[in-house]
Amino acid sequence: MQNPGRFLAGIAALIRNASGEYLLLKRSGSRDFGADAWECVTGRVNQGESFEEALHREVLEESGLSVRVTALIGLSHFYRGDRVVENELQGVVFACVPVGDATIRHSNEHSEYLWLAADDARELLTATDPTTQWLRRTIERAETFYSGGIDGLYSDGVMID
Repeated sequence: MQNPGRFLAGIAALIRNASGEYLLLKRSGSRDFGADAWECVTGRVNQGESFEEALHREVLEESGLSVRVTALIGLSHFYRGDRVVENELQGVVFACVPVGDATIRHSNEHSEYLWLAADDARELLTATDPTTQWLRRTIERAETFYSGGIDGLYSDGVMID
């Protein structure tokens, strides 16, 4: 039997609605990593799956939404746990908007969700853990993008747990 290998890539979907609010999901307290932390939709790219296929699968699984990609707003360097090569993921951060039914149906991976304007998200995201600080910077970068301040793709080179 062939070894299935390990995951090498991840995605993040920063979903912004027509009112300019971002979808934030609170990870369930029972999760093995990032328990009770606020995040956007994130996930791993399965073997044989494209980044965009993973994006749509993860968004549907975690929020129940269908989305349209509006931009690539970043590249990230993710770690799940200790910062060792076995836990390392390279990631793409997509800016997205909901299409169709915008009713959130979050998975058991999350305990709650909020739609927040960028300023309100900054007020909420004050914890100093790497996950929270990564999300805060990602929203700030998206706001710069939406205001016309970013030309092209941006890499934050940040490592998150």
